[in-house]
Amino acid sequence: MNEITKSITFLKEYKQLKQAVDEGKTPVLAVGLSAIHKAHLAAALGLDTGRPVLVLTDDDNAANRFAADLRGFSERDVVQLPSRELVMADVVGVSRGYEQRRLAALDELTEAHFAVASVQAAAQRTMPPEALKAAIVSLATGETAPLDELTHALTRAGYERCVQVEGTGQFSIRGGILDVFPPQAEHPYRVEFWDDEIDSISTFDVGSQRRLEQCECLRCLPCMESIPALAKGGAAGLAKAVLALTSTRRKKQHADLQANLERDAERLRETGSLPAADKYMPLIYPEMATAFDYLPENAIVIIEDTPRLRDAVRDFHARVADDVTALLERGEMPPNLGEYALDFVGVCSMKRQILRLDSFLNNVAELTPQHLENFIANQMNAYGGNLDMASADIRSYTEQGRAVAVVCGSALRCRNMLDALTDTGLNVKISDLLPKGGCVNIMEGTLSAGFEYPDLGLVVMTEGQVLARRKKTQVKKSNRDKVKSYTDLTPGDLVVHEHHGIGRFIGMERMTVDGSERDFIKIAFAGTDFLYVPATSLDLISKYIGGGDNERVRLNKLGGADWSKAKARAKAAAKELAEGLIKLYAERAKVKGYAFPPDDAWQREFEEDFPYEETDDQLRCIAEIKDDMQSDRPMDRLLCGDVGFGKTEVALRAVMKCILAGKQAAILVPTTVLARQHYLTAMQRFQGHPITIELLTRYKTGSEQTALLKKLEAGSVDLVIGTHKLFNKKIKFKDLGLLVVDEEQRFGVGHKETLKEMSKNVDVLTLSATPIPRTLNMALSGIRDMSSIEEPPQNRHPVQTFVLEQNDGVLLDAIRRELGRGGQVYYLHNRVESIERCASMWQQRLPDARIGIVHGKMGQKEIAKVMNEMADGEIDILVCTTIIETGIDIPNANTLIIENADNMGLAQLHQIRGRVGRSSRHAYAYLCYRHGKALSEIAQKRLGAIREFAAFGSGFKIAMRDLEIRGAGNVLGPEQSGHMMSVGYDLYLKLLEEAVQEEKGETPKPRVDCAAELLISANLPADYVADAGQRVDLYRRIALIRTDEQRSDMLDELIDRFGEPPAEAIALLDIALLRAKASEQGIAEIKQQDGRLLLTFSETDFARLSALCGDSEFKGRLLLNAGSTPYLSLRLNKGETAMEMAQTLVDKYAATAK
Repeated sequence: MNEITKSITFLKEYKQLKQAVDEGKTPVLAVGLSAIHKAHLAAALGLDTGRPVLVLTDDDNAANRFAADLRGFSERDVVQLPSRELVMADVVGVSRGYEQRRLAALDELTEAHFAVASVQAAAQRTMPPEALKAAIVSLATGETAPLDELTHALTRAGYERCVQVEGTGQFSIRGGILDVFPPQAEHPYRVEFWDDEIDSISTFDVGSQRRLEQCECLRCLPCMESIPALAKGGAAGLAKAVLALTSTRRKKQHADLQANLERDAERLRETGSLPAADKYMPLIYPEMATAFDYLPENAIVIIEDTPRLRDAVRDFHARVADDVTALLERGEMPPNLGEYALDFVGVCSMKRQILRLDSFLNNVAELTPQHLENFIANQMNAYGGNLDMASADIRSYTEQGRAVAVVCGSALRCRNMLDALTDTGLNVKISDLLPKGGCVNIMEGTLSAGFEYPDLGLVVMTEGQVLARRKKTQVKKSNRDKVKSYTDLTPGDLVVHEHHGIGRFIGMERMTVDGSERDFIKIAFAGTDFLYVPATSLDLISKYIGGGDNERVRLNKLGGADWSKAKARAKAAAKELAEGLIKLYAERAKVKGYAFPPDDAWQREFEEDFPYEETDDQLRCIAEIKDDMQSDRPMDRLLCGDVGFGKTEVALRAVMKCILAGKQAAILVPTTVLARQHYLTAMQRFQGHPITIELLTRYKTGSEQTALLKKLEAGSVDLVIGTHKLFNKKIKFKDLGLLVVDEEQRFGVGHKETLKEMSKNVDVLTLSATPIPRTLNMALSGIRDMSSIEEPPQNRHPVQTFVLEQNDGVLLDAIRRELGRGGQVYYLHNRVESIERCASMWQQRLPDARIGIVHGKMGQKEIAKVMNEMADGEIDILVCTTIIETGIDIPNANTLIIENADNMGLAQLHQIRGRVGRSSRHAYAYLCYRHGKALSEIAQKRLGAIREFAAFGSGFKIAMRDLEIRGAGNVLGPEQSGHMMSVGYDLYLKLLEEAVQEEKGETPKPRVDCAAELLISANLPADYVADAGQRVDLYRRIALIRTDEQRSDMLDELIDRFGEPPAEAIALLDIALLRAKASEQGIAEIKQQDGRLLLTFSETDFARLSALCGDSEFKGRLLLNAGSTPYLSLRLNKGETAMEMAQTLVDKYAATAK
């Protein structure tokens, strides 16, 4: 590509322009250039002069477009500075995704070759460069860094200390280990200290909390732009300054101002931070600073279009001023604090050389040009996939003696283009060099449009945004498979004890039994019964997860018969399910289907067109689906994944594979709105490929439908997308190869039966939006094929989230702003009885807005009507209930307001928040809670969780847990869900796994029920693992150890997360392994008392026992006591440890079985 980039430097206009730039004239003006030429000029100038270049555009979208072309021309990295909203309204929590991206970009600006920013991003006030330098925390191995100083430095940089690091901006310290998650990093870092010296630094995985790979050094950028700790005198100094503002008595002071300022100052004094610190930015950093201050002195600033930029700055400046006025009117900030953004004059007066690239000559008084160049250049339209048109144009150019360069996106496309053009009789070659006059060269690269400079006799043609491809980077695999179901038990949680039923977890107590210290878990059952479970047998306990509301679950009585009945019923149900599934599976295995051929070049080509990075999960699912299609057994696969995790892309690749094999594909969806959405996605994704796609819904007229049916039967339609209209008896496919069913759970029973008939020997792929627990997937492995996508796609735009007390002023501003940029708003009011009232209240405040209402009590038709209007942009504000969580994508709706968010689970909030932020615009979510209602303790906990969820994206795992259980219910059907509720998910799963194994004729492994009571201290000391929740979780997972491998893995994890384990912790691991080995041999109990070891057996095998007694090592000290329950008794000699002897005994007993 650099040959093409250089080409512009041969123009005399360019040479004169560069001379003017070199002479230091400013501003310089160039006119006559279109968008593609501007990027070309910027790239050439930057490479030619070796000076850094910053391009200013009029908004973020323009910045993205410009940056893409600049990358194409310069083949270098381009830094993009995003804009963000200042947070000034009084909120209790806020997400900082955009802010953190800004800081990372500012940090790079000082050394970048090329940077692009919207003027809003560049003109907004930010922290001065020296403050950013001072706030960065750098660590390297071998340095000395006292932990308390580090804690202070990280807190100063806006990090928050917590027990376990889950999200960006958090850090935790356990003993000599510091975990920290810098905002710009992909994974958090674990730093180990030896005294005060840094011993090692490595990244670790959030899910399993285990190390990934080592590194030498680490830079932690600050987490936010306005950091109270950086003010003069720190946060306390800022609090003083804020209070000082109240004392200057003005005549007309707002009534609430005093109270609001005092509240801010108090929060600063108590917590040292303030979510809405942006409004005090002028107090924190007294000197005004913007992105321009980060630019090197010799940088060239290029303005993409001066008049547009001027208007954009004016609008932006006015909007910031409006925000400030609104706050003044509500008494939330004092007047005359300072400026928050530069105006146009401010932007023009920066001390850097300016180059204006305007499309037309115009007059901007503030930037009168010192030098003017007029370029003659044409922009060529991209010809998309139309080769005939392209070759005709190319022929006429070559006949005029011009040189033609054709730019294609990939090597494969270059070859296809070569063949296509050679077939039309042109003389073409693939080359990196520019062609001579009258010749045609094909080059690899990506540009959004073609162009021509008549004076050079060069024409550059491009196939256009073949969805501008990025270089695929190898993503590091994370070891997410190791993530156990992290269910930290907190006191008050419901738990299931395998033998006694459902109880409530009270807490952990340490008691001394026979001289050794042990931890017990205290569980309350119905009535006044308590049960103490030794920490070593915690594997009998699991957290109760029923997928519903846990408040209504009844506790079981100790020793009652209810539990064994419920368990027996669930077991029978699981058995029935397993039988049914296996029968179905066997039937399918008998049917022969079509075996698709392996992928060809066109399939790969189609897959390379995908403009985003595929996630590992997506690639895995695609591979699984293709394997199924290539086998001659009809596929029946369930693909699940959260909304927006890229299921559609996976399905479309399967469709493409089907069509390339000459067969037809159908996509079946439950609603018209969804059908239309899939249709648009498919049209866009298959563009440039010769594929006919049709839509079949009830909006088609009779004649249209008949025509479509004919086409289907003739085979001239490749892909049909439709609602249950596809079940029509008249429909005949010429050769149906693949059926994709979206959201199966929303079809009725009758439809499902018809579906089964239709798909007897066709490959079927079912999509579901509720994720399904991996554990269920494993339990049913080999009888129901499931693939799940669990990782969210990279670089989805974060949703700017606020958690605040319901404040209609703030919400009104938010709605006005969204409607002002032509967007739409979701307003979630989750009570059907008052939803009309709520809508009319907003209608009074916003008389011009078009407001729609949708809730679950309305009929399907009405709902579809309103949702269609919303999708078509005929509604501005949709007041709705949680019915929208499984709705459709409306890319234009980018503000979400949720009333009483504290009444919702994280899982729901997460799913609903996924409704906005689906386009390139910034999206906002406001999670409100009622004003002044005294929050109950549970609600306060919830709010805390929501705040953390908003600020760090943590708590995600718990949210996913809830969702997955719902998904499990969907897959298993309503009847099984009932049993799942009665015994809890984890136990139900065990029963199901055993049932499946029995049905397959395998014998399930017997349960581990051996109790080991040895007189040694086995526990996790509180100074080793400080957090009680983590301790319970570890006890449970240690009790589940079954093999040597698992033991060493657990030991690694303990060393990794908490440092060298003490003897008591290692004893805990040994006991777990001993129990596992002993129960495999049918030993029921190992007990140490009065200097002896006693072993009891669940079934007695006298032949083996006598063989063991005859062993020479135990001569004279091993007795077999053959009473009603026979037991072995071994006398311990001096110097022998009970642990080692127990291990020897069990191993020897195991050996007698051979």
